[in-house]
Amino acid sequence: MKEVINQVKSLVAGDLVCIEWCDASIGKSLSNGIGGIDVPVKSWGVFIGVLGKRREHVILAQNCFRYSDGLFDIDYTAVPLSWATSATVVAKSYVDANEAKVLLNSFTINEKAKSEKTTFNRSRCVQRRLRNH
Repeated sequence: MKEVINQVKSLVAGDLVCIEWCDASIGKSLSNGIGGIDVPVKSWGVFIGVLGKRREHVILAQNCFRYSDGLFDIDYTAVPLSWATSATVVAKSYVDANEAKVLLNSFTINEKAKSEKTTFNRSRCVQRRLRNH
């Protein structure tokens, strides 16, 4: 586990990486002897950071949709750090460090926006009744 943590700590935002990990599985007791419990997974993507309050997750951006205002919408994979078995750099600095920072900001902006919308917009929004006749 310590080796994997050191591998992840050596990753730099913007690196194209492959994270190997074991996913959770659902099975039946009769098939347990045939397949086993571990479900090995390989996930590739652009490393944008390790996030999580209760459990740390390695965040890999996979599809990034750029909007005109400089924000991105991101399809991502969040791999629980404790489930990771290895982390390999496929290409260093695949994405520029500044763009990786914008990806991370776009990823985390949703939580900020949600909290601001609930407090800020309610005070500005007024509902009015429309009369046509």
